[in-house]
Amino acid sequence: MLKRPDGEFLPFRSGGLRFAFYGRVSTEDQQDPEASRQWQLKRASSLVEPAGGVIVAHYFDIGQSRSIPWQRRPCANDLLAELRNPNRVFDAVVIGEPQRAFYGNQYGLTIELFKHFGVSLWVPEVGGAIDPVNEAHELIMSVFGGLSKGERNRIKIRVRTAMASIAQMEGRFLGGRPPYGYRLVDAGPHPNPAKAAEGRRLHKLARDAATAGNVSRIFEEFLNGQGIYAIAEGLTRDNLPSPSAYDRKRNRHRSGIGWSKSAVRAILLNPRYTGRQVWNKQRKDEILIDIDDVALGHTTKMSWNDSAEWIWSDTLTHEPLIRTEDFERAQALLAAKGKRAVVRRPRTGGHTYILRSLCHCDLCGRRMQGNWTNDAPYYRCRYPQEYALANKLDHPKSVQVREDDILEALDDWLASVFSPPRLENTITLLERSQGAGPGEDTTKIAARQILADCERKLRLHQAALEAGTDPKIVKQWTDEVLTRQASANAQLAAIGERPRRLTKKEISSMIHNLGDQVGGLRFAAPKRKAEIYRDLGLKLTYKPQERIVRAEMLLNADRMGKLSCPRGDLNPHAP
Repeated sequence: MLKRPDGEFLPFRSGGLRFAFYGRVSTEDQQDPEASRQWQLKRASSLVEPAGGVIVAHYFDIGQSRSIPWQRRPCANDLLAELRNPNRVFDAVVIGEPQRAFYGNQYGLTIELFKHFGVSLWVPEVGGAIDPVNEAHELIMSVFGGLSKGERNRIKIRVRTAMASIAQMEGRFLGGRPPYGYRLVDAGPHPNPAKAAEGRRLHKLARDAATAGNVSRIFEEFLNGQGIYAIAEGLTRDNLPSPSAYDRKRNRHRSGIGWSKSAVRAILLNPRYTGRQVWNKQRKDEILIDIDDVALGHTTKMSWNDSAEWIWSDTLTHEPLIRTEDFERAQALLAAKGKRAVVRRPRTGGHTYILRSLCHCDLCGRRMQGNWTNDAPYYRCRYPQEYALANKLDHPKSVQVREDDILEALDDWLASVFSPPRLENTITLLERSQGAGPGEDTTKIAARQILADCERKLRLHQAALEAGTDPKIVKQWTDEVLTRQASANAQLAAIGERPRRLTKKEISSMIHNLGDQVGGLRFAAPKRKAEIYRDLGLKLTYKPQERIVRAEMLLNADRMGKLSCPRGDLNPHAP
């Protein structure tokens, strides 16, 4: 992704306008971003150079859909931000292809910013600068926005129709990971001659000897009356690999040891075990980000289609692991359980859990659930024994701690650390607990220096290409620079995700604002007490072996420190 250089710029031709170029390419796998940038830049240069203009800054978005507003495209947003800079290095902006830049009503929402900051916008379709008060120019740009939207919609319709036909008539595997119980095997060259010439191959599903039997077992046990939870426990107890354990490369975010109920349910709901290819089980819906601000655009959300909308292949395309009749019986049983009436006793009154969502189990890391027992609130963590064995955890079937045992010591501890004699020391400890910060600044400086160097080299490579250097050699140079640039951007992004270090003054201000409330915690109403705990950003972790609760305090969502508070019935003290 090429942005405006932070250091040197291309030479400015006296008497001419300085331009910033903006372009965009959406699909990095279907188009060559560099080739797309070059032809858009050439169109832009052909427009401004006869007028004595020179392009001094580049903003080019890669992998961003045209439907995303400018404010949500990284480089377009950088360009809009630079409009506000009175010392910006450009006088005008040129776009090589308006249909790639504007979608729907985006032109109307963007041109007002250019007009406000006195920056002209040039496009080839009007032969120069757009006149914001010219009706013909307004009409032309509106038409291009509509054409851009229509083009995108037509592509979506063509692709969906083609995929539906391929799935139904040919039963072709359309991509994605193979379902548990299957593996992918080669199915010959791609039928498209151009793709076949590139070495593209088709694939199909084949029975996986290591896991196919587990799928058959799940359906058999479910149809024989076992529940999903019991099936999951049995598979875990017998050390059979779960989907995440069997394919660790694609499931690094999961523990990959025990079976979960959701994994068993997903297998029971998958129609491809009948031997037919099934497509259109899910769809992408575009949902407004903010219904009160339509200009922010949409976000994509995956949704399940009704089974009547699924596209089934006309014939068997791979070896079935279960019979179609068994799959239909399983769906009927799942539907019946989902619609079964549940008789619940009427609630006599709501219970208040002051520490709701704040208590966690130290053994498994999960959040503990509120449970009312013997007219008192408890927090409990239930963990099936089979899961504990599979995950090699020494975890009792149930761990629980009484709320009263925590509150008394917790309130005394908070009142103590926020008391006037200890307040200054507490603020100092909180400030120190945020971790090292200066090193991050050094890392940021180094990463930005690398980016500036990359921008300089990219301009040199561009000049070399224009001077007649072999394009293959230039491409090799450019790839090396882009790899280095991507690494530096990733490093900056990782640093940016770290919480901002708060100054001692900021911490002091927040602590003094909370001081009076913390001092009266013991006598506060339960609802108010719960609000104060959440304002403090408390996270409580219960250690059952030691019978200790560890408290972490994260003020304003920034990690402020880690403090410990033992249970009051064992060893009350101030830290």
